[in-house]
Amino acid sequence: MLPDTQGGTDAQGQAHVAMHPMREVLKHQAAAEVDLVIALGDLTDHGSTLEFSEWTSIASQYQDQGIEFLPVMGNHEHSFAYAVEWIDTMKQYIPEDAVHMPGSEWVNYYIVRDNVLIFGLAYYNLPLAFQWIKDTVSSMEEEIEHIVVASHDGLIGAKYGQTREQIVDGTKDDGWVYDVQPEIRKFFSDHDVIYVQGHEHQYQRSLVTAKTTLQTLPSSATPTGGNYRMGAYTQIMAGNASYKGYEFRYGERELVQMIVSQKNATYSEGNGSDHFDVNSSILTFNGPRIDYQSYYAEHRAKSNAPEFAFDAQWHLMDKFSRSLNRCETMVYPNSVLDETRPVLVFQNQYMSNDCYADDGSFARLAGGINNTFNRTDSRTRDMGFTPGISRAESLNDLMRLAYQWLYIPHERWNPNLNSPLRVVPDYENDELLIPETTIDLKEHVTLSWLQSTEQTQTDILIVSGTQNQTGIYQGAYGGRKDIQQDNGLPMSQTDGNAKAPVQLPQAATQSWDISDAQADSYAIQFTGPEALEPQDLILASRSAEGDWQALTPEECIVEMGWTDDLLSAPPARPDGCGDTPLVGLDTTYGNRWWVVLNRDAELALISR
Repeated sequence: MLPDTQGGTDAQGQAHVAMHPMREVLKHQAAAEVDLVIALGDLTDHGSTLEFSEWTSIASQYQDQGIEFLPVMGNHEHSFAYAVEWIDTMKQYIPEDAVHMPGSEWVNYYIVRDNVLIFGLAYYNLPLAFQWIKDTVSSMEEEIEHIVVASHDGLIGAKYGQTREQIVDGTKDDGWVYDVQPEIRKFFSDHDVIYVQGHEHQYQRSLVTAKTTLQTLPSSATPTGGNYRMGAYTQIMAGNASYKGYEFRYGERELVQMIVSQKNATYSEGNGSDHFDVNSSILTFNGPRIDYQSYYAEHRAKSNAPEFAFDAQWHLMDKFSRSLNRCETMVYPNSVLDETRPVLVFQNQYMSNDCYADDGSFARLAGGINNTFNRTDSRTRDMGFTPGISRAESLNDLMRLAYQWLYIPHERWNPNLNSPLRVVPDYENDELLIPETTIDLKEHVTLSWLQSTEQTQTDILIVSGTQNQTGIYQGAYGGRKDIQQDNGLPMSQTDGNAKAPVQLPQAATQSWDISDAQADSYAIQFTGPEALEPQDLILASRSAEGDWQALTPEECIVEMGWTDDLLSAPPARPDGCGDTPLVGLDTTYGNRWWVVLNRDAELALISR
């Protein structure tokens, strides 16, 4: 994914592409052997001939190396560039085998690569292209396993978002987004879509739900239907490759959104950060498996002047690995007050129901607490209305729309974890306020299954999502705060107080770089097929090199069932076992194993 590359204007008023960040992103992705780059809109600032020439001067170098490009039109191309110029330039990059939406050729199109269907949509075109997307998916379901929808903007934003702009803050009787938004969320959730976008000049990964977050239960297996997923799709805001950054406006739209990663850098004085970020995010598809890594590098370039050239120092900041056959849950931070009603979903423990593999193996999260999490602030924003023109006819009407589409009204039985006053009517100034607040991020933890290999005796379990947060706290503009020292913003806790400082575990790094992050200790229970004899097996993990290694020597295995107190009071083991994970075998239930881990892992039973 190549985020926005607009570079602003120089002293003579000439707009440019942000060539220094763009070069660094493509250099990084080429080194990672990326074969397809989605340019997520706002390639340019003013859509000028010079800017298109600057963009193609860099992209062509990588196109010549065999990398494909999928450019989508952003609002800056939509607003400034003539359609002739966009088509003449981008038809050299849009693949020849692309299938175009009738009436929107060179603007909305799709391609298929292996088992992946990829849509490219222009700014604001998602609702307009939705029926075409549905028809296409219906006609190709036997050929594809993964769907990526790429556009410049999306339904749910950080600063923008069509739901806020076109529904809550929209025009009276204007239904082009209003009429299809719930159906889009459901369709994308049902089809496990990965939605990628630019536009926001900040990085965010979240789940957008088909119903509401409070109705989106953790997934597991059913007796007749097999595994099922949470009713949500993955949304990725790919970050920044430009010379401007945005603050976090309006915050988490927690009625339908659960944020699991958020990073912004505005490079401004005062409460901003002292740099921009440039982001490079990579999706890798291998059969039913998806691997994702997102990287950032700090820089202080503000123009294409030679003195601003930089060599990006890339750091891993977000990742996941999963397959199509999976179960998933959202693990909330331990900052949720004890007296808060759980409402079925507010669990801060690594707990799940059973998740089944095709060979009869099954696994579950069995224990642990989410004590290490990231925190971010939003800023106060307002919305207004114009009777007779806007959808809302009054402040109360505007508040109703905000609670119907974006936010959760705080009630004891229906808590809002971000604030008890999420939306506030300012009757004196005739404005609706979305007050600044402090948001604690959640962990999206998945249990996925892959088929066994020659090295394993069972199917392979992928545990992902446990080590993406390290205790970072950032302000709305990207400035650093200390989660262990600084209070959150007023009214950000459910009891009306500020969120309190957090005592992090000793292993928490408080770093954006998660390459050496350590997860909170959690337990996984792995039960192998009944036909296999446990004395012939041992629980193993796959190393970064791809080899399978026993998690602990045979003499270190404890024979007992799992109980929660083993996290704080582990049993005695022979000398030399202390540097290996605590692994247990519970023969009371046959071939049942458990292990305490502090990282993501790929697990299977192998021969002893």
